[in-house]
Amino acid sequence: MHTDPIRFLNRHTGQVEQEAVYGERWLRWVYGSWTGRLTGSLIARRLWFSRWYGWRMNQPATRSKIRPFIDSFQLDVSEFADAPESFASFNEFFFRRLRPGVRPIEPDPNTAVFPADGRHLGFADLSASRSFFVKGQTFDLPAFLRDPERVRRYAGGPAVFSRLCPVDYHRFHFPVAGTPGEPARINGWLWSVSPIALRRNLSLLWENRRWLTEIESPTFGRVLMAEIGATNVGSTEYTFQPGQPMAKGMEKGYFRFGASAVLTLFQAGRVRLADDLLASSEKAMELYARMGSPMAFVVPQR
Repeated sequence: MHTDPIRFLNRHTGQVEQEAVYGERWLRWVYGSWTGRLTGSLIARRLWFSRWYGWRMNQPATRSKIRPFIDSFQLDVSEFADAPESFASFNEFFFRRLRPGVRPIEPDPNTAVFPADGRHLGFADLSASRSFFVKGQTFDLPAFLRDPERVRRYAGGPAVFSRLCPVDYHRFHFPVAGTPGEPARINGWLWSVSPIALRRNLSLLWENRRWLTEIESPTFGRVLMAEIGATNVGSTEYTFQPGQPMAKGMEKGYFRFGASAVLTLFQAGRVRLADDLLASSEKAMELYARMGSPMAFVVPQR
């Protein structure tokens, strides 16, 4: 079974760090053995399993898991908007809010920001990238979007894949200022989005349930933001109003318990991605960066 640790470059420290994976033994068993893959097909990827686990994490008894989780993964409680003792369940703690100001938003209007805390991969052209994923696999944009018009709109454009771990802040925000449309749900399974799974089978991303929102931005053109469900994440909760202009960095919604991901797509020729994001991704290494820090920069239009 493949046991290489997951390493990433931390933008904020400049250091290569090793990820502490919540439920790592279970993940490696499900995606690294035939018995595990059978279990994943029969149970773990299914909506009922995530709903059951979500129900379980909503029970008051799960409050006892909060402090050990904080201590085990060394979370900074000074960032929390509410005290750990105030949460009614582990799930409530999981989608906690942060204190105002602890995630400053890059003020330059020509800069797009990361929509979430997490480990990010950047691609100048997502459909042509082969650096991070399984050898011989490329991202299937038509299968992911399931809309020929959207495929034409974003084909050949830059993309950023943001992976949130259970230890991360689990609210996601608008990467650009603009007016968002109504989220469109595409039903699917609920496979894990961990590199342990994706490096074996990239197609899990376009097999999973997902929600697509297009943002009409006066600066960046059309930007598509997709929230991707995963094992134990069967739904997202939205806190924005479609059709209402949103400032960059405003909250869009949150994920309930589990690891999850956001994919941000730009039209070709509209932005260039941050240098450290591209350089790290070319080395098949994710870049850890917090929500609100620079992700991409406008390319002046002629």
